Amino acid sequence: MSPNRTSGNRIRLLENGDEYFPRVFAVIAAAQTSVLLETFILFDDRVGVALREALIAAASRGVHVAITVDGYGSPDLPPEFVSGMVAAGVRFHIFAPRRRLLGVRTNLFRRLHRKLVAIDGRIAFIGGINFSAQHLTDHGPQAKQDYAVEVEGPAAAEVHRFLVQTLPPGDVDVPSVPPAPPAGNMAAWLVTRDNDAHPTDIEWEYLQAIRAARHQVVIANAYFLPGYRLLHAICEAAQRGVDVRLILQGNPDMLWVKRMADMLYAHLQDAGVRIFEYCERPLHGKVAVIDRDWSTVGSSNLDPLSLSLNLEANLVIRDAGFARELRANLDTLMANACREIPPDRETPRAPLQLAATTLMFHFLRRFPAWAGWLPAHTPKLVVATAEPPRRPWRFPILKRGAE
Repeated sequence: MSPNRTSGNRIRLLENGDEYFPRVFAVIAAAQTSVLLETFILFDDRVGVALREALIAAASRGVHVAITVDGYGSPDLPPEFVSGMVAAGVRFHIFAPRRRLLGVRTNLFRRLHRKLVAIDGRIAFIGGINFSAQHLTDHGPQAKQDYAVEVEGPAAAEVHRFLVQTLPPGDVDVPSVPPAPPAGNMAAWLVTRDNDAHPTDIEWEYLQAIRAARHQVVIANAYFLPGYRLLHAICEAAQRGVDVRLILQGNPDMLWVKRMADMLYAHLQDAGVRIFEYCERPLHGKVAVIDRDWSTVGSSNLDPLSLSLNLEANLVIRDAGFARELRANLDTLMANACREIPPDRETPRAPLQLAATTLMFHFLRRFPAWAGWLPAHTPKLVVATAEPPRRPWRFPILKRGAE
């Protein structure tokens, strides 16, 4: 699906689940024809239960409701949690579920990582926020810091059309929607990443914007290990005088994530990039602002899984007002909840250390793609039935994959 650049949109920034969940549930409650939803994580907690109730209520009043969750990200949903939705008329799909091996999940690679919601082809939500209480700030010190956007206008209709295309053959009877009228004056387009026709589309949007930057690049990204082209573009922008700032995890939910990014700090700082670590809670955001009017919000990290393997979705926004709002939010984050990492230019770079870092960098960049070639990781959609199964992976498998 090539990006369809639309104008006439109204786009609202939503920070954390505190702002995101109430808006999603309110729009679902007002849905008249369709609710289409994809999420990496759906948990049986207070947020997941609230979503379940909202979807059941919509399906019960005749709205076409279809939801897809990832088999790795949502592995432990009780059968009754799912079958209750299906009995009410919700079309429930699981992407690439697999059996555990000695208690360990084996479907790490080729994940449905998108977080998309489309209601009536009129309003859509895009971002990095999963349906889990972990995204509420009252969850505690492990609550995620994250972002999403609410979109109204032609870009929302594009999200609806994209989600219709991802549905399996037996589930395409989604009511048609008329063209979405203009709702504002913002330009925006949906950019997706898959393992077929669009393997580098999100990375390419970043590359074009960074290479064209003249004043400032601010990237907040939870899992940061970009490929050589993107890393080179970031460093080159800083070297030509652009104010380049990265907001990365300082209080990581997984320690290896920080170790992975740490390998690049010296290289980035030698080029003039400023690095800020967000220390208040785990950072889960995937957003960026470049110059006066380019922004993106979505599900894609700048790491090997997101850029080489996962199914991802970002919204690119060209609007000065939205860019100012997102930049102000990130400026506040850097000022109040981050520590800037000072350049360590006094310590000589040992040749052996540089060689080991280079080798590890390329291994981590390529390993997920290599692993994805294995037949065991070929993804399928599984459709839930109203009868509670003994295991989620025993739902009948469709003949068509979801990529």
